[in-house]
Amino acid sequence: MKPLITIGNKVISHDSPTYIVAELSGNHNQDYNRAVKLIEAAKEAGADAVKLQTYTADTITIDSNNDYFKLKGTAWKGRTLYDLYKEAYTPWEWQPKLKIVAEKLGLDLFSSPFDATSVDFLELMNVSIYKVASSEITDLPLLKKIAQTKKPVVISTGMATLGEIDDAVSVFRDAGVTEIILLKCTVAYPTEHKDMNLLTIPHLAATFGVISGLSDHSLSYEPAISSVALGGRFIEKHLTLSRTDGGPDAFFSLEPEEFGLMVKAVRRTEEALGHISYGATDSEKIAREFRRSLFVVEDIKAGEEITYKNVRSIRPGHGMLPKYLDDIIGNKVRKDLRKGTPLNWTLIE
Repeated sequence: MKPLITIGNKVISHDSPTYIVAELSGNHNQDYNRAVKLIEAAKEAGADAVKLQTYTADTITIDSNNDYFKLKGTAWKGRTLYDLYKEAYTPWEWQPKLKIVAEKLGLDLFSSPFDATSVDFLELMNVSIYKVASSEITDLPLLKKIAQTKKPVVISTGMATLGEIDDAVSVFRDAGVTEIILLKCTVAYPTEHKDMNLLTIPHLAATFGVISGLSDHSLSYEPAISSVALGGRFIEKHLTLSRTDGGPDAFFSLEPEEFGLMVKAVRRTEEALGHISYGATDSEKIAREFRRSLFVVEDIKAGEEITYKNVRSIRPGHGMLPKYLDDIIGNKVRKDLRKGTPLNWTLIE
């Protein structure tokens, strides 16, 4: 049985259009009106949904200058986790209002919860689906809490081993959740193309019997397009109004025009992928004229034999198939045939 996932009024399957999500993350820069503009920009760009992140600095970490809590080797190097998340979090009082804004525009809105209280909060918002971030995939108690809602789930798999992914999927399946999407993700900001390993996308789908897709942190949108060609049916990409405006995630986010170009490219790719097909398409039927076929190339009198000199395989394609040339050599023609006559069986004795 092929997997199907329902989000709002959309159904995602291996045969459906790709579901495209604009991740807002911290790109609102603590400005509610900017968050609204981001949702409007997502709609204009052609996204199917917008995604939030539901946490506070205190629910996701603690306020500590201990070296364990200082970021190293990332774009946020030197900052503490608490400081970063205090800047990046989306105020909870905004989130129900932003959901209304999105739904009025015809967009789905859902979120990544980062602790049990955020799951409870999102349940009050009646979100239709949950997202598990890569760094939370091993937090099985949190996953069990999400699974209790019985709602569809999208799981990013950055850094995760096959065993860890299997543990996460099992939590949901054991709770009766069958609508699961797994996303290939690389937890590097920005992600270099060489580290993306997109061939994992069809492997995830085949290994776990799910819909797969891509959570893309690269600086371009070519990987997102490639993911569709590999069978991915879910794309998550960060959106900002302008990278020059700054913000914790702006530097690896797409601007609205770029996001719109990505969506259009994805839709063109889907159209080009089509289905398994042999023979002429409707648009190719006229091109059959460019095929080669057997034509009389020198006048032949009735009763004369066909030779390699007076019949040849040439364009256009109105005569017999060239594969019959050797079969008809030496046969006689029934009537006078002028140069340029397409050959067929009724003209041959």
